[in-house]
Amino acid sequence: MAKSFWMKQSRQENMIYLAVWALLFAAPLLSLYVRTVSDANLRFDWTEVFVVWRMFAVYLILFLIHNFLLAPMLVHGHRRTAYFSFVAVVMAAFVIYQCSSRPKDRGHRPDMTPRMEQPDWKWPPMDEPSMGEPQTGEPQMGEPPMGEPPMEFEGERPPMPDKRPPHEFRPSGAPPHIVGERDIMAVVVLILIFSANLGIKFYFKTRDDRKRLAELEKQNLEQQLEYLRYQINPHFFMNTLNNIHALVDIDPEKAKDTILELSKMMRNVLYEGNKQGVPLSRELDFIRHYIALMRLRYTDKVRISIDLPSEVPERQVPPLMLITFIENAFKHGVSYQHESFIDVKVTMEENKLRFSCRNSKAEKSNEEKGGVGLANVRERLKLLYNNDYTLRIDDTTDIYTVELIIPILK
Repeated sequence: MAKSFWMKQSRQENMIYLAVWALLFAAPLLSLYVRTVSDANLRFDWTEVFVVWRMFAVYLILFLIHNFLLAPMLVHGHRRTAYFSFVAVVMAAFVIYQCSSRPKDRGHRPDMTPRMEQPDWKWPPMDEPSMGEPQTGEPQMGEPPMGEPPMEFEGERPPMPDKRPPHEFRPSGAPPHIVGERDIMAVVVLILIFSANLGIKFYFKTRDDRKRLAELEKQNLEQQLEYLRYQINPHFFMNTLNNIHALVDIDPEKAKDTILELSKMMRNVLYEGNKQGVPLSRELDFIRHYIALMRLRYTDKVRISIDLPSEVPERQVPPLMLITFIENAFKHGVSYQHESFIDVKVTMEENKLRFSCRNSKAEKSNEEKGGVGLANVRERLKLLYNNDYTLRIDDTTDIYTVELIIPILK
């Protein structure tokens, strides 16, 4: 089970844990080495290192238990109650271990009664009397008689003062502390270790979740674009075949030329239409072929103006994106009874492409309404560019204008 959790962890997470614990276990070695180098009287004592390592080993074991068994309950399983219950059990076991392994009554005395030092009697020289003192041989008050040793106190000698620091005193007969400062600090350190472990796990889980979400969004985007591309191809061919059908009765020779133009366009749609991006030069050629095909259908009453750059950079654009607006212009802007016009223009501005299409509005569209072209384009623009595009549509009484600005991919 632990191995499976270890395998679930990313390599970066494992390297962080290994680096931190390696640094912790190397710290006492480095500290002792620096001390021995700075002080020639000290020698390298492995006993001190092993004492510190023994303490670190306890923390390492608890960390491994938390990392492989407890933390996944909260981070991956969302089992909060089970996690905090097990952590409380681990904390209690750790406190019991700390208390049982602590030296008992280390440095405590049975009482705190101060001891007095024995007075240090000073005798004046026998042959040199002190100035200001009487010359008689009688002893002064408070001094022992001449020629006799200093008097001794009867009974128990007063205790010597205890020179230990005040914080080591404990009242006589008081029970030992159950949990000391050392135990509290150890628990705090363990809580910090568990918290850091949870923080790292949540960070990497959030990162992995973002990656999976981005991958799912990318797959969803590709599926939607694929659907839209499959939708627009039949839509385009339906309109083109309708144009050819109209030409067969009006001018059979033009209908033959139309079929040739259509074959060129079909080749472009077949090989380029399902790609996410096509070269801008090919997309402009496709527009030229389409407008040439449409010129064969209409008379001079329909003024068709096209302004496309002859040389363009090697950039990518979505296939069959611009042709939809041109189709819409021919579908709703051409009138057989009145003069009408269609103006198409494409310009390049740094890393952006500006497309504009203006057309007159017929009183009655040549085709039935309810197509999918314009809605398809809006959806594709939203999926491809999010908010990094501009689409302005100006629908007045007589003129319909579309202006589109999109970034072009390298």
